[in-house]
Amino acid sequence: DAFVSAGSTGALLGAATLLIKRIRGIRRAALAPVVPTGNGGAVLIDAGANVKCPPEYLIQFAYMGSYYAEHVLGRPQPKVGLLNIGVEPSKGTELQTTVYPLLKQAGEEGRICFVGNIEAREAVEGAVDVIVADGYSGNIFLKTMEGTGLFLAKEIKGIFMKNLMTKLALVSDGLKKFKKLMSSSEVGGTALLGISKPVIKAHGSSDAYAIKNAIRQANQFASSGIIGNISDNIDLMRLDAPEAE
Repeated sequence: DAFVSAGSTGALLGAATLLIKRIRGIRRAALAPVVPTGNGGAVLIDAGANVKCPPEYLIQFAYMGSYYAEHVLGRPQPKVGLLNIGVEPSKGTELQTTVYPLLKQAGEEGRICFVGNIEAREAVEGAVDVIVADGYSGNIFLKTMEGTGLFLAKEIKGIFMKNLMTKLALVSDGLKKFKKLMSSSEVGGTALLGISKPVIKAHGSSDAYAIKNAIRQANQFASSGIIGNISDNIDLMRLDAPEAE
């Protein structure tokens, strides 16, 4: 009913696409990790599976990310934002300026809750529940967050450990909570959305705790019904003249 792996991301993506198969009508599967943000986490889609994306990919990512945030994370009417260098509709590359009005239309029709372009810092602060990006931009965003989290945890620990009086249980608990917030082990893994069965990619360095959470995540994914939601609404995610498969 579901598959969990801590192996090669490329091999898992290839096997899922060729053996399990994509949901009929979905152009490409996308990596959709839940990244830590000010609102308790947001779905980042795509985080690296598709470096080059035509507009239709991002349209499908927006819908799939919205369904995942609603049915797996429990976010009613999740806010969807398009990752960009500014909030104005004219900002970004040709890809973003083409996708923006299409997502805006979907929002006006009540199919998703599209709130417009979102800059990286507002996304981290928790302005949206779903961050839509091409795999190139999304992967840079993800790796920057991971590196910043590790850097801050190290620096904060160093500041507190300089003074013996700061080694109180309260400080220790706070550092543990911060580390837990930034840890991928707490989420379990990254959902591969667009595949006809739930597939979870756990980190290659996952310990038993992380694998346990990845299995829990796969169970939530399998019981959420979002694959059915995607299949039922696939016509809404396709452009009038989609490229050949």
